[in-house]
Amino acid sequence: MHITQLNRECLLHLFSFLDKDSRKNLASTCPQLRAVFEDPALWPLLHFRSLTELKKDNFLLSPVLRSLSICWHSSRVQVCSVEDWLKSAFQRTICSRHESLVSDFLLQVCDRCPNLASVTLSGCGHVTDDCLARLLRCCPRLRTLRLENCARVTNRTLAAVAAHGRALQTLHVDFCRNVSAAGLRRLRAACPRLALRAEHSATMIPDQPRCPPAPGPALRTLLPR
Repeated sequence: MHITQLNRECLLHLFSFLDKDSRKNLASTCPQLRAVFEDPALWPLLHFRSLTELKKDNFLLSPVLRSLSICWHSSRVQVCSVEDWLKSAFQRTICSRHESLVSDFLLQVCDRCPNLASVTLSGCGHVTDDCLARLLRCCPRLRTLRLENCARVTNRTLAAVAAHGRALQTLHVDFCRNVSAAGLRRLRAACPRLALRAEHSATMIPDQPRCPPAPGPALRTLLPR
């Protein structure tokens, strides 16, 4: 029996055992298999291990998506986690190549995947509070949000959870250095039933804007009186 003689249910089951690249390669062999690849029922779960995977066309975003995971573990994660004002020119060049990748991708998710129930972001140093607030507003069925080592996540994300995370049951903000103990206390008071975990977040040193040096005697003479 040829694979194309299998019914749609069997083909979907077969595709479910393949990774994204293998699904795309198999789909390129004939229109019938391409139609299976494009069936939203095949894509309730998406897991990405690198940011470059977000730019590929080997997956489908649809209202069927329930679970999304972007876990980026790379030496570049450490570069992204460095405070912006401390980065060297070379480090800024590295970050500029992928700075908006996750945020742009999540905006697509907001538009296409309103039924998301679980999101995990690990090592996504450039994802912002504004992006996460929009995700919470656009995905009202979100029950689990796990954030780890997301350097730009601040108390504003916690406030967005309190305001928009009506269905949220579990929130992790581990190793997010710009989340404070005060912000966590406010969220616990606002959402007492929320299962909240913040491993090391409130005990880490937060980003501090670079303060300009106090003008010395020579510089003071140049300043207007």
